[in-house]
Amino acid sequence: MSTDTELTDIVGGLQSKGTPVRDRIFMWALLVTLFIAISTLLVLIAYVTIKGWPRLDPKLWQNMPSIRRPENAGAQSAIMGTLWVISLTALFALPTGILAALYLEEFSHPDSKFQRFVEVNIQNLAAVPSIVYGILGLAVFARAMALGQTVITASLTLALLILPVLIISTREALRAVPRNIRDGSLALGATEWQTAWKQTLPAATPGIATGIILSLSRAIGEAAPLLLLGAVTFITFNPTGPLSGYTTLPIQIYNWTKDSREEFQILAAATIVLLLVILLLMNFTAIWIRNKTQKRW
Repeated sequence: MSTDTELTDIVGGLQSKGTPVRDRIFMWALLVTLFIAISTLLVLIAYVTIKGWPRLDPKLWQNMPSIRRPENAGAQSAIMGTLWVISLTALFALPTGILAALYLEEFSHPDSKFQRFVEVNIQNLAAVPSIVYGILGLAVFARAMALGQTVITASLTLALLILPVLIISTREALRAVPRNIRDGSLALGATEWQTAWKQTLPAATPGIATGIILSLSRAIGEAAPLLLLGAVTFITFNPTGPLSGYTTLPIQIYNWTKDSREEFQILAAATIVLLLVILLLMNFTAIWIRNKTQKRW
């Protein structure tokens, strides 16, 4: 309802006689750009859904991959590998990113050299290509720490990848909490840590959930750093732990799209739809948590 109201206000503003012609042209250009972006996305989703529809059956998530029999091939190992990797990524990244943002926003001195140094590096790391994180993970986790081509190597690398975005979004959520909540808590005798932990952080939960959505959505769709880490493109077993071999849905899709046989192209399209469904379920859960905890100041 809010989106419809906003669009009505925009169109009404465009039609008002007092609006300058230049502003109306600019607003119409924005609306056309938005329409093109949404239409392109819908066309792509419709295309992969129609193409992969013949293989959107239980065999897709019940069977293991197969090279010789694409009609019976599935993506069970990739699904389980994705769940393992993204779960450990969240386990490593979320506490670290949220607590780092809480420290930078609530406890550190904003004018200190350390604060400025950390902020500049976080901003820069947020723009680093994912392949660079793959190189870092290969050098540090896979080789220096001798973790090899395992689930935990991929999880640690993806955790580093999403940390800057998570820290930035969490800090913005903390800044949105009204200052009088902090002042009231301190005035009642609470310490700074009690105020941050029991007042500021819970009040910022909706914004933090948005940052989690953006961060994990990026992590679940990454393939380039995992390929550099040596993730196997063909696995017929499910991961059994953090030190197990693995593959993920983006890597499995990449492997199938390389095959010239039409059956594998259809299978890749069906797996793309499956990946989108998993991503939407994750986002739905985070949005539900955000809406349940959202407050209006």
